[in-house]
Amino acid sequence: MPPTNVSRMSRTLVLLVVILAALYLALCVALLVFQRALIYYPQPSAVGSPQTLLRLPVDDVQVLVSIRPHVGPKALIYFGGNAEDVSRNLPVFAQAFPEHALYLMHYRGYGGSSGSPSEEAIARDAMALFDKVYADHPQIAVVGRSLGSGVAVRLASARPAAKLLLITPYNSLEELAARQFRWFPVQWLLKDKYESWRYAAHITVPTRLIVAGNDEVIPATSTRRLYSHFPKGVATLQVIAGTGHNSISESPEYLKALGDGL
Repeated sequence: MPPTNVSRMSRTLVLLVVILAALYLALCVALLVFQRALIYYPQPSAVGSPQTLLRLPVDDVQVLVSIRPHVGPKALIYFGGNAEDVSRNLPVFAQAFPEHALYLMHYRGYGGSSGSPSEEAIARDAMALFDKVYADHPQIAVVGRSLGSGVAVRLASARPAAKLLLITPYNSLEELAARQFRWFPVQWLLKDKYESWRYAAHITVPTRLIVAGNDEVIPATSTRRLYSHFPKGVATLQVIAGTGHNSISESPEYLKALGDGL
């Protein structure tokens, strides 16, 4: 018997479902394989000389750190955003914080550092840098901006930081990714989750969250969820009005907020 119109439509519908399912699975595989290219955007270093660079060997890689040496107990360790050249902060920080030795870490693959970035690798590098700095400077302020806020809060939960400052911080990268890729099982695909909330609960040192009033990247709800995970009385939250995620550092209130937190 020749196929009926209904059976032909059924076969077409099944074929369409199979094609859509295959396409969806292919997109999931692409997200799994290329996800770190969507997270990390390595930048070259614009400010650097032998006097302003520390070479830190970790595992089998060499991590570069932009530095301003200073004798004394105080130091500041800075972790930048996912597309930030941290060396550009060196002149401004040197002027704003004259009593602090400065250490601005270039993630693996950034600013001449070897290797490839990942959450676990960056966490190891951060701890290695802290241990080196702590030998000479027992009062370390750990500062993290955007992606780096996740690095900073994890480090401060595992090492004896004196202060913690988080600029445009988030509750977790997994939460942000799920918001952006809402049709995909991000919780199963994502390797680098940066669960800042998990580490916030273990922070005991004075902490300041510095928030852009018009942040177009990190929702205010994400930052406030993170804030709620700190023990009572440990953290304060400051909003710099009229600033965006990337423009917050252009505000005259930015360095003052950092300085007040130090």
